[in-house]
Amino acid sequence: MNEQNSRGLPDFEGYSPNEMQYILYNTFDENSPIQLSKLSESDYNKIPLLNQIKYLLRLIKEKGELKLTTKGYLPTKVISEIYNQEFIKDEMIEERISKLHKETDAMSINLTRILSGLSGVVKKRNKKLSLTKKGEIEFNDNHRLLKNIFTTFGTKFNWAYYDGYGKNQIGQLGFGFSLILIKKYGSKKRLDSFYSNKYFSAFPMLIEQVTPSRFEVNIIQASKCYSLRTFDRFLDYFGLIQIDTERK
Repeated sequence: MNEQNSRGLPDFEGYSPNEMQYILYNTFDENSPIQLSKLSESDYNKIPLLNQIKYLLRLIKEKGELKLTTKGYLPTKVISEIYNQEFIKDEMIEERISKLHKETDAMSINLTRILSGLSGVVKKRNKKLSLTKKGEIEFNDNHRLLKNIFTTFGTKFNWAYYDGYGKNQIGQLGFGFSLILIKKYGSKKRLDSFYSNKYFSAFPMLIEQVTPSRFEVNIIQASKCYSLRTFDRFLDYFGLIQIDTERK
């Protein structure tokens, strides 16, 4: 059995079941095939979500604490200031279909506040945000902050939170495997379906987790769900891909 679990499998892109255990459940463990390399400062400056979170941390650091609204959201002035930095643009706002009045009008800003809390770099007391000791340290250490945010996004934040595909693990389970696929095949422009096919070859059980639809078979729904969560709201936010919307 040990020998079988150590043997590389085609559906796992040559990785063994033992290696997949790390990829799935201890993605950045020292024994995992996936490791986050230290980058240059210029490369860290190209990671949209990291820099949007750092901007929020900077605002909190400068003020000492940041007062939230009565419902626990970022105030309008702060939301506008963050959005105007143009780290992550919202398609609906850019096309003037919707306006930016509150935190939840821009998904990425709502995500920024949520991740800051889940990762432990900020704390909330009496409807005010302040930096934790961890946040003060990581604010000045891009590598540690990125690893923390990356891990928090992959393991603590619910990827189904912003879409209508139902409560399932598509995209989030095996997000490390998606990183492997991008590393292996990303030098050439490919359709998102290329990656979703490989993802579901590795995790076919996830196809049946999507909410049934009268209009689409499960595999089509599952592929759209994977694409939205993995490309639009994960890899793009972390600056790992460029999306050609005409080909998508």
